[in-house]
Amino acid sequence: MSNTSLFKRSILTACFFAAAALHAQDIKLGYNGDLSASPSAQSGQAAVLGMEAAIADLNASGGLLGRQIVLVSRDDTSAPPKSIQNMSELVDSEKVAAVFGPTNSGNAMAWKHIANQKKVPVIGNVASGTEITKPMAAGADNYMFRVSMVDREQVAALMAYVKKNEAQSKVVGLMAETTGYGQGGLKDMEALAKLQGIQIAATEKFAVGDTDMTSQLSKMKSAGVDTVVVWAQGTPIAQLVRSMEKIDYFPLVLTSWAADNITFYDAAGKTLAEKPIFMRTVSENRTPAQQALFERIGSQLKAPGSFSFALHGYDSIQLYAAAVKQAGSIEGNAVRLALEDLQAPVQGMLKTYEKPFSKTNHEALTAQDLVWIRWQDGSLQPYTDAIVNALVPADFKQ
Repeated sequence: MSNTSLFKRSILTACFFAAAALHAQDIKLGYNGDLSASPSAQSGQAAVLGMEAAIADLNASGGLLGRQIVLVSRDDTSAPPKSIQNMSELVDSEKVAAVFGPTNSGNAMAWKHIANQKKVPVIGNVASGTEITKPMAAGADNYMFRVSMVDREQVAALMAYVKKNEAQSKVVGLMAETTGYGQGGLKDMEALAKLQGIQIAATEKFAVGDTDMTSQLSKMKSAGVDTVVVWAQGTPIAQLVRSMEKIDYFPLVLTSWAADNITFYDAAGKTLAEKPIFMRTVSENRTPAQQALFERIGSQLKAPGSFSFALHGYDSIQLYAAAVKQAGSIEGNAVRLALEDLQAPVQGMLKTYEKPFSKTNHEALTAQDLVWIRWQDGSLQPYTDAIVNALVPADFKQ
């Protein structure tokens, strides 16, 4: 081999190792959630778009600790075993510094022990199950954080509405799907109704795939129920209001935020979709910053209504970045401690976060941050009435 060839090979080898060394300096972040399988996949897709936008903004301004950030996404297809496998691969093989997601609450519950054992911070930005951010044991270090809706916070607001509306909400019923999501919400509804002194006249359950709930609704009607609080996913909520139409029974309906899903609107149809009142983190009346982000990524959303999850995704990255900068490290325990005691406000897309987390509270959003919503003319519009206007922080009992 000639000296020229050897020189060229040496140069190529040096370039390869230099590139590999540079790549090794990237900070890897993981996303583990449903991106393809269930109706909630559009939420996961939107969260990833928001995360990617935040990462692009951070990288454009120099990255974190002088290093670029890369996102490694894994689709768990809404299946707990796959989600557990993804988590292990992200932590052990990809060596991610933190994980974001998942889309489904049950999947988070299936692998939260991995995050805590491996000391890898997780910032949820879609799943809303109340128990996700609870520590594994009383007083234990907890690596599960969240920037998203929380079932119990929503229920606190819904039950505050019912209590404040007691002149009209005289007979209250609860309905929930039989999934872990539905039954977790039912547990919160029963507990907070009791805390508010609300008597529950009837409780009914239905399967997530049911298309006819007239039997359960007939029992509600016979009990004189004038207000129904429902915990279910988008499509079954749609089937519920369609069943109400079948027996011409339309009580006041307060639901989980899953009614914001386009699958609910499509299955219910325009007129029936306007029946439930629910909550979410943002309406379609956007701030200038939110509108600018929508213009960047809106064309990639499967449904415009999923944009709220992009905001969750963006803010989850911003809070993680703030913790890394404060800690001066991506080491898991250092980032956890920084998240629990953020010293400087973080300007997010949803709000300015001032000490959003603590040792005992890992929820960045509370009932007071949520907005009341109802479908109107095919879009998610802010909802208000005399009851909403009268609510004050002390009403949100937990």
